[in-house]
Amino acid sequence: MKLAISSLRSGGLMTNYYCSSACRHCLYRCSPKWPKDYITPEAARKNLETIRRLGCRSIHIGGGEPLLQPDRLAEVLDLARETKMTVEYVETNSSWFQTHDDACRILEKLAEKGLQTLLISISPFHNEFIPFAKVKGVIHACRQTGMSIFPWVADFIDDLDAFDETCTHTLEEYEQRFGKRYRQTLLQRYWISMGGRALDTFTRFPPQKTIEQILSQNPGGCFELAEVSHFHIDPYGNYIPGLCSGLSLQREDLGSPLTSKDYPILSRLYEQGIREFLAYAAKEYGFRPSQAHYGLKCELCYEIRRFLVVEKDIHSQELQPREHYLL
Repeated sequence: MKLAISSLRSGGLMTNYYCSSACRHCLYRCSPKWPKDYITPEAARKNLETIRRLGCRSIHIGGGEPLLQPDRLAEVLDLARETKMTVEYVETNSSWFQTHDDACRILEKLAEKGLQTLLISISPFHNEFIPFAKVKGVIHACRQTGMSIFPWVADFIDDLDAFDETCTHTLEEYEQRFGKRYRQTLLQRYWISMGGRALDTFTRFPPQKTIEQILSQNPGGCFELAEVSHFHIDPYGNYIPGLCSGLSLQREDLGSPLTSKDYPILSRLYEQGIREFLAYAAKEYGFRPSQAHYGLKCELCYEIRRFLVVEKDIHSQELQPREHYLL
C-alpha cells in the first residue's frame, strides 16, 4: 500500500522557522539561527486552499514565532478569512512583548482580522529564553483586550513562579530546585513529540535497545506517516508527514499516492519501515550507525536522515528544509 494523504483532519500552518528561542524540546529545531523568512501571501493562500480542499476547515497558526512580524501575521489572517478557514488560535512564546500598550495595540489589530484566541507557551523550555514577566505581560494584555487565552501549559505556572520572573532560567536551575529527575518528569507533564531537538534532550530516558531489538520490535511500515489528526504545513509548502520533522511531502503531491521514484525514502519507511530504510542507506550511501544502542526507532531514523544531508550532501525534496539538519 502506497502512502497517500487523501484527507486532512486537524492541523496547523507554520508562518516561519525563525524564532527568538531555541527550546530543547522543539520538534522543528526553530531558533534565531534560521533565516528570517516569513510565509508569503502566495504560499499562505496555496497552503490554506490545499488544506481546505482536503477536508479540513479549521487550523491553528504556529512557527517559529508568528508574532515577530505581526503585520505579516495579519495578512495570513486575512487570507484565512478569504479562503473560509477558521483559525482556532495562534501560538506565541511572548518574546515580542515590550510594553502593555504596544501589546494591546497588536492584539487589537489581530482581533480585527478575526483572531479570537492566543495559545501562550508556559514552560521551563521557553523560560530558558524568555523571562516569565513577558509571558505575564501578554496574558494581561489579552485580558485587557478581550483576547481568549489558551495557556500551554498552565501546570507549569507554579514552577516558573519559583524563580525571578524578570530573567531567564536554565533547565539545570530547575533540576537544582526541583530535583535531578525534573527533566524526566517533563515527559509526563508536557506533550513532547520525539523528533528534532527533543531527541537530543530526552532520548537517554527510554530504555536503550540494540539495533536488532529496534528492528525486530518495529517489523512493519511506519504507518504513523499517514496520521492526519495533527498535521503541519510549513512556509515553503512542505507537508510534514506524521509529525516527523525533517521529512517532507510537497504540497502539490497531497491527495495522490506517492511513487517510490519521487519519494524513495518516504515510500520505504511507510511500506517497509526502519529496517528497509537502514538497509537502503547502508547500501546506497555507506551509512553506519554511530552507536550500538538507541532508545527509539525515531532516533535511528533521524541519524540516518541527518547523515544523508550533512555528510553526503543529499538534496532531496523528502528531506526539507535542509536547515533543519544543518543549523
